[in-house]
Amino acid sequence: MSTQQGKILIVDDDVDVLRAARLLLKRHFTQVDFEKNPQKIPYLVSNFEYDVILLDMNFTRDLSSGKEGFEWLDRILDINPKATVVLFTAYGDVEMAVRAIKAGAVDFVLKPWENDKLLATLQTAVQTHQSKQEKKAGGATLHTDNVLIGDSPSMQEVMETVSRVAGTDANILILGENGTGKDLLARHIHSLSLRRDKSFVSVDLGALSESLFESELFGHVKGAFTDARDDRSGRFEEANGGSIFLDEIGNISIPFQAKLLTVLQNRSVTRVGSNKAQPVDVRLICATNRNITQMAAQQLFRQDLLYRVNTIEIHLPPLRDRKEDIVPLAEYFLGLYRKKYNRPVAFLHESLTAQLEKYDWPGNIRELQHAIERAVILCQGKTLMPKDVFVKTNAAAESLDTGFNLEEMERNMISQALKKCNGNITDAARELGLSRAALYRRMEKYNL
Repeated sequence: MSTQQGKILIVDDDVDVLRAARLLLKRHFTQVDFEKNPQKIPYLVSNFEYDVILLDMNFTRDLSSGKEGFEWLDRILDINPKATVVLFTAYGDVEMAVRAIKAGAVDFVLKPWENDKLLATLQTAVQTHQSKQEKKAGGATLHTDNVLIGDSPSMQEVMETVSRVAGTDANILILGENGTGKDLLARHIHSLSLRRDKSFVSVDLGALSESLFESELFGHVKGAFTDARDDRSGRFEEANGGSIFLDEIGNISIPFQAKLLTVLQNRSVTRVGSNKAQPVDVRLICATNRNITQMAAQQLFRQDLLYRVNTIEIHLPPLRDRKEDIVPLAEYFLGLYRKKYNRPVAFLHESLTAQLEKYDWPGNIRELQHAIERAVILCQGKTLMPKDVFVKTNAAAESLDTGFNLEEMERNMISQALKKCNGNITDAARELGLSRAALYRRMEKYNL
């Protein structure tokens, strides 16, 4: 019996289930951890790397609907969009399985499970996850450094600033358009900081509704509101000792700006429903694609909060302003996806490199990434040509040709919403009735 290289985390509040699953799986994988308290999921996902998370869908306050499982699935994917999650439950049907996959899970297992089927599901999930990580020697991962590729003067200036401030605890505000890599740069800053061995907690403020803002950021106590069944830590407490990244900070309302300012000034949080302040020690990194200085002048953003968050400002340039980096980035993505999809294509034709540099790339690095990935998948030869990357599509004809294929219809709706909103993720998500995190996952699914 061989043991597969893989790290599994099992989360279930039934101790008997945990014991049975661990007894089975520890013979087949190199590491199997288990946790009965779902409130510890954010800490575990933020601080440890797992190939697969096996997540129960029904906990103490949710005995059969699966609602709590979907909430924790969203939380996991908000913290790590690349996490591989398999859901399992004793209460399941085809409809719930479809919902689970659409919500971002890779598979769905019913209890009581059949050992062979559970093993096969997890082994496949581990292999899929590991192939995506590109951990082979010489291969940089997409998460950590594609934004840093390039020798353009504007990027060299950015990296010079990063090298000087990363080792301090100075608050940093990253400014830049959607798709320029603000999240990746924030993670890079954390990796160079003295807090690199502690948590990095990312919060998409643009995706938080006002009703959830305080609970998500500051936590709540049991009974604070209708669904507060247990005490729960907020994102600031999860980041204690490490870094917290507040993305889309320009999107929060004035009243919540005041609450955030209070936390930053006092260096403590008070959970919703509690009067007890808890000290927090975090390094603050924020980002926005909006002109936040102009917003402050128009009294749409508090000036005192702006002073607090932008001790150091870093302007991440759009791809059109770093033309020298377009071809190196395209070559990086070509190598990455050539290996991932085992395709023969290995070169960019000279006519293509010229067109790549002329195009404005309104979606920035993210648009270039998806364009090259799509081209690598479809190209039959060894050289990418302009026709492989710059594919003209007729949206109306495209929508007519899809028939009743739900995935194609969803893909076209997302594509049209992005075009309508000029690539603005927040506006497109609002138009579609999705959270930013959910829209990002669908964009990745459909290579948009």
